[in-house]
Amino acid sequence: MLDRVRDADDDADGELRPTRPRTRWDTGRRGSAILVLVAVAAAAVTYLFVWRDSPTSAAVPPLVATASPPTAAEAGETAESTSGAGPAAAPSPSESPVSVVVSVVGLVHAPGLVTLPPGSRVADAVDAAGGTREGADTVGLNLARRVEDGDQILVGTRSEPTLPPSAVVTGDGAVGAAEGGGGSAAGPVNLNSANATELDSLPGVGPVTAAAILSWRTANGRFTSIDQLAEVDGIGPARLERLRPLVTV
Repeated sequence: MLDRVRDADDDADGELRPTRPRTRWDTGRRGSAILVLVAVAAAAVTYLFVWRDSPTSAAVPPLVATASPPTAAEAGETAESTSGAGPAAAPSPSESPVSVVVSVVGLVHAPGLVTLPPGSRVADAVDAAGGTREGADTVGLNLARRVEDGDQILVGTRSEPTLPPSAVVTGDGAVGAAEGGGGSAAGPVNLNSANATELDSLPGVGPVTAAAILSWRTANGRFTSIDQLAEVDGIGPARLERLRPLVTV
């Protein structure tokens, strides 16, 4: 066969051409094993790279229900309900107090402040002050009159000119009976002989304080010192110093 090929080549070109040997790979058993190992290693490396780069699935936390912001309509309703509630209602001024405090002075056994339930009357206040003393005038008092907080009840006498007539002085200073008007004294006023009008003429001494001075004199006797004015209800240190040069004993 080789000869035929050579003849053909000789006939065509007129000269003999050498034939090129053909390369043939023979790996053998050892080479085949190495190739298999290389292929397996390449597959393993490829798998590792592909597995590492592939996205992993992460556990999604459960959704927590959150309150959605109120709509404009809901906000308006809330504001209306809040404004409708408003602050706690303040007690009405017309509500009756738990108790009333009344001053009872004059010819009573225990002159001073008495605490009474609302709706009490002048008679209740006089009884709370120990009742009237001998010679007290109750004709000028309306014993059925209701007393208010801050009132003062003067229990006087008709026979003693140094005591004012019985009267009820309200908390605002209004007097329920006639009383002497204020006047200026010509000289120092004698605390042991002055009547309500003369005492009322002193600066800073009104009908209530004048009655308190007379009440103290009736209960304790004569003043022996001007300093004893400090024991009279309504006369403090400042008022005492103001009255000191204007009175005498």
